[in-house]
Amino acid sequence: MRNLISLIDRFRRDRRGNIAVIFVIALIPLLGFIGAAVDYSMVTRGRTAMQNALDTAALMVSRDAISNNWTAAQVTTAAQNYFNAMFNHPEITNVSVSADYITGNGTPSVVLNGSGSMVTTFMKMVGTHVMSFNVSSTISWGQSRLRVALVLDNTGSMAQAGKLGALQTATTNLLGQLKSAATSNGDVYVSIVPFVKDVNVGPANYTANWVDFTAWDAANGTCSATKQKTQANCLAKGATWTPANHNTWTGCVVDRGDAAGPNPGNYDTNVVAPTADTATQYSAEQYSACPLAVMGLSYDWTTMNTLVSNMVANGNTNQALGLQMGWMSLAGGGPFTVPPKTPGYTYQQYIILLTDGLNTQDRWYTAQTSIDARQQMTCDNVKAAGITVYTIQVDTGGDPTSTLLQNCASDPSKFFLLTTASEIVSVFQQIGTQISMLHIAK
Repeated sequence: MRNLISLIDRFRRDRRGNIAVIFVIALIPLLGFIGAAVDYSMVTRGRTAMQNALDTAALMVSRDAISNNWTAAQVTTAAQNYFNAMFNHPEITNVSVSADYITGNGTPSVVLNGSGSMVTTFMKMVGTHVMSFNVSSTISWGQSRLRVALVLDNTGSMAQAGKLGALQTATTNLLGQLKSAATSNGDVYVSIVPFVKDVNVGPANYTANWVDFTAWDAANGTCSATKQKTQANCLAKGATWTPANHNTWTGCVVDRGDAAGPNPGNYDTNVVAPTADTATQYSAEQYSACPLAVMGLSYDWTTMNTLVSNMVANGNTNQALGLQMGWMSLAGGGPFTVPPKTPGYTYQQYIILLTDGLNTQDRWYTAQTSIDARQQMTCDNVKAAGITVYTIQVDTGGDPTSTLLQNCASDPSKFFLLTTASEIVSVFQQIGTQISMLHIAK
């Protein structure tokens, strides 16, 4: 008996197996937490997918409803059809979508409500067999309008790895999205600025008072001493220099500013309207790789698509000039005339800057750090003006990630680093959807 009592006492005081017992006891709630996280993540993904499908369906229905004068019943039917075509998630059950078409308050609206549920995998062990969720999307008219500047790299490297073709496809698709977001002419305006080292403002503007031909006259003309090809060499020989007729100019310009500065007034980084001061004007250049001419804000979708399809890749990279011109296309001045804004509307402005290379050109600087610092000033000024900036770096050649483009974007979610040409199409679609969602009230 004494031996038995002693054995029991030693067992009572023995702690060597407690860790395993404690681990087994703790494992149950730990697995529960992990399982709950997995189930919740799956439900969140399903809810996000339903929200995206509902938002897109609401945009499409609202466009059709206002243009076709639909009834509430037609809106409901179309909403269900659009949603079903875009939402393919069999793991979500009890899916329900309802629509409400509101026309009596002076601002027509389409309200879509959706709901669904998902059978849990782990949480059923603690009694939760189904997780349900609800989503909603409201589209209202007469509240906001879009103005979008597309600043697109047309440099020679865009001819590699299928980048130019992908850009053309992506831009055409984006224009289609923006056109669909407009319920009437003027709801959406788009400008297009192809850029290389120079930007083409149109050779027909050779008489415009915002073009400075000082440098162009010195480089293009004839000398009475026939072997001399520049004004400086010609005059050094005591000969006479005759500038070429300005109507032979190809339309290309370089960064604003003045060689006496450089850049007094920082006109290469802002949109102050050109004046008689040559520092505010765009300097003409007879660049051999002059891109297609810019197109100011328009809703002429056919002409825009033609411009995109005719793009060619040639020349070097000056992002700063393209960005400043894109901003000017929204603000007006120089080659751009901006349509007046209608009272009663909220205007949202965007710049989408796509490039496949690091900065290599600037009128005033040669060092990479100086070129980038100059462009960063422009980026900061654009964002301070209330314009949302998307930046896209297409890096198929192993370049370092552009800190400049990262900092230029309005926020980190608006910078995209792509490593294949095909990604241009999907990213433009993503951006187009985000911009079109501007009309979503809640």
